[in-house]
Amino acid sequence: MNPRIVTQPLAGNPLAAAFIAGNPPPGWYEPVPTDAASWRKRLESVRSDFPDNWLAKLAPAFEATGKAKERLDALGTGRGVVVTTGQQPGLFGGPIYTLSKALSALAVADALQEVTGTPVAPVFWAATDDTDFKEASSTVVSIPGGAQLLRIDHTQPLGRAMASMPLGDVSAQLEALTRAAGSTIDRTPIELLEKFYSSGQTIGSAYVSFLRALLAPLGIAVIDASHPTTRAAAKPVLSGALEKAGDIAARISERNREIEEAGFAAQVQDVPGLSLVFSSASGGRKRIPIKAANKQSASEEMGPNVLLRPVVERAILPTATYIGGPAEIAYFAQIAPIADALGVPRPTIVPRWSCTIIEPHVGTILEKLDLRPEDFADPHAVEARVARAHLPKRVLDELNATRALLDKQLDELSEAVAEESAPVSPAVTGGLRANMMRRLERFERRLVAAAKKQHADIMQEIATARGSLYPIGKPQERALNFVPLVARYGTALRDEMLGEAREHAKRLVGAQVRSRSLQEAVPVRGRS
Repeated sequence: MNPRIVTQPLAGNPLAAAFIAGNPPPGWYEPVPTDAASWRKRLESVRSDFPDNWLAKLAPAFEATGKAKERLDALGTGRGVVVTTGQQPGLFGGPIYTLSKALSALAVADALQEVTGTPVAPVFWAATDDTDFKEASSTVVSIPGGAQLLRIDHTQPLGRAMASMPLGDVSAQLEALTRAAGSTIDRTPIELLEKFYSSGQTIGSAYVSFLRALLAPLGIAVIDASHPTTRAAAKPVLSGALEKAGDIAARISERNREIEEAGFAAQVQDVPGLSLVFSSASGGRKRIPIKAANKQSASEEMGPNVLLRPVVERAILPTATYIGGPAEIAYFAQIAPIADALGVPRPTIVPRWSCTIIEPHVGTILEKLDLRPEDFADPHAVEARVARAHLPKRVLDELNATRALLDKQLDELSEAVAEESAPVSPAVTGGLRANMMRRLERFERRLVAAAKKQHADIMQEIATARGSLYPIGKPQERALNFVPLVARYGTALRDEMLGEAREHAKRLVGAQVRSRSLQEAVPVRGRS
């Protein structure tokens, strides 16, 4: 049996929800085309202002092969555009949304190509210049009875870009992932991990090599953000960001103020006195102070911060649109002032496709216990609910009756104390009530705990479902590694995911908002 793919709305950020619903504050985002005609106009505008040799210049940063190369080559010299998405490195490829993003980019590229007749290639931007070791050094796999966190230690001081952070020996972690995969239909993704996650690699290089090998057969190219060719192409934008650092800082501060006045929170916090350009000349990666910015020239040791990166990408790639998640959509509201200050095109963003993968054995558990995936968002609530449901009915009835009777008698006692002017204050009877109710609640917790032990087999099943659907307290898509799933179910899983992503893409291209796969419309806070 194959798993069930459940398309779900993106959630978790009010500003992103407002954008997806189609009612963000005006002027904060580059307008998104709403039909085939407006998309055709958008693509023509993007490709017309790009040099014909952009791909030849960036080819070394892609190192594209197979169908990925064919897809890029089909763009010709100035004939086509790209659809991009991206992510910072994640251990062994990262969580499910790495794959969700890549498939979203492919689906949107295909849909745009079909409705406009313009060649469109999907591109995954591997942000290997990122320094977040915590994010890059761990991943999660589901196992019987729960989830297992796989983590590696850093072998060099923190603060280095993942492109230069040594991977170290990850054989034990890779063995654990392989065990978690269990019986596999397609061992190819595991073999690719074994090939590329080896000694001598950096965290960034292993990630890029793995994704290229995995995604190339689908026609998805991967560009390395840390490649010298990418850095060289970014230099004009970085130079502008250094030269106009003060103006950019003022504009960002103003936009952040507008965001707060509208009732939202800025996704990326402002750091006064620092430019948007990083320097890694000293080994670590530090932002260049604004006071020193206009005295420096952009070099290949420099790179963009999170807000400048989309502007750089749009400047060096003919990007029709970026495919992003909630956090990315939120911080794109802060990007327009940066692009305007630099005199470069504003990047466009559309929401990625999102899903939950329900494996057959997990589906059986949910059906048996009458549970839904979202029930696991509340830690331990499912276990308590199911254990309580297995208590004898008479015991629960008497417990509820005791609580009601006690509550009634305490009301009468409190009333008598007040009316008869007893020599105690109302606070004393209030304390008595709290004490007795607390003891009753403690007794109920002990009953539930005993039921959990009595039904350990059911608790084990719940833990297994939790480890798949909400591992280590996070939504599945944001934590669970995708490789064991792809290995267990083969191309059938990938094709079903792509099919759902294509439906999402059709709605984006033909009707940008009000689709079932997107967030339901929500009112914009701070606006009527």
